[in-house]
Amino acid sequence: MTPLYDFISSARNSLDMTMYELSDTTAENLLIADHQRGVRVRVLLDHDYSGGSVNQAAYSTLSSAGVPVAWANDAEIFHQKTITVDGAESAIMTGNLTPQYYATTRDFVVMDGQPADVAAIESTFATDWSGAVPSPGPSGVDLVWSPGSEPRLAALISSATRSVVVENEEMDSTAIEGGLESDARRGVDVTVVMTADAEWDSAFSQLESDGVHVVLYPDTPTALYIHAKVIDVDSATAFVGSENFSTASLDYNRELGLVTHSASVLGPLNGALSSDISNGQPQPRTSTAPPVTVAPPTPATSPTPAASCTPIDDEGGCYEPGEYCRDDDHGTTGRAGDGQTITCEEKAGTWYWEST
Repeated sequence: MTPLYDFISSARNSLDMTMYELSDTTAENLLIADHQRGVRVRVLLDHDYSGGSVNQAAYSTLSSAGVPVAWANDAEIFHQKTITVDGAESAIMTGNLTPQYYATTRDFVVMDGQPADVAAIESTFATDWSGAVPSPGPSGVDLVWSPGSEPRLAALISSATRSVVVENEEMDSTAIEGGLESDARRGVDVTVVMTADAEWDSAFSQLESDGVHVVLYPDTPTALYIHAKVIDVDSATAFVGSENFSTASLDYNRELGLVTHSASVLGPLNGALSSDISNGQPQPRTSTAPPVTVAPPTPATSPTPAASCTPIDDEGGCYEPGEYCRDDDHGTTGRAGDGQTITCEEKAGTWYWEST
């Protein structure tokens, strides 16, 4: 983290930060030091999802020290992780400022000094700082914003001619999965590197049946946790950003990534991806899709009434395993619509309902 801390300390005129989760006291103290020596510091923190709890201590610390800090509009999750210094350079991150994960989590930071990109990031920050609901930002040279990033990322995957390597925390996007499977079927060497999670087993199985290499890391405290969000195409073009492969992340959240052809980025990035592939656990591949068993039709039933599950979501319906938890539900146990017991559990700083 030293280069990132040095970047924060290098500010002379301004520093704007949008951060999904901030609990790094070193970073907080550097922001306070910047403010105390006259730098215009503004920190925008997520509040909609985990932000209301994870970011509260940092919010209080910064505001008590006089640092301008604000909650982002809670109509959507602000999952972006970006720091811009002096309107001249931006750190675009896949990871949060959460030190408990630094030692065991795979993440990347790309430093972007292209004037059009930095201007676009600052323009979007100003809009978000005003409290507006997130909308797609200016593209700059090569920025990829959410909401609305799915078509751009799917097109990048489809552009591959030789190889695709993906690292991501989630695998829940039909467009992304379909693009990877289509690539593999037409002879592109496709590799997906992730942390094992039963929630994605069905997606992994389908990817494998279409010829995708799936490499997994165990979900244990000491194993490398794949939190990075990367698409590397033909070892020549790469997306790096905050977007996970899910409908919420691609179509609704505030997210930011970029597409780069820079050799200075691709060299170390490709090296890290190659190492992660080598040190992970390749999954067995099947050459054909598994047989499909068609169940006999069952009589139609009425939807499960909300009263049979707990807690009730904001739309009056039932939560199901894999869905995000609200702040107030962290650590609680409830019942899904089908009657199974679910618990609101944390995984790498994000809270989900999990079956128990």
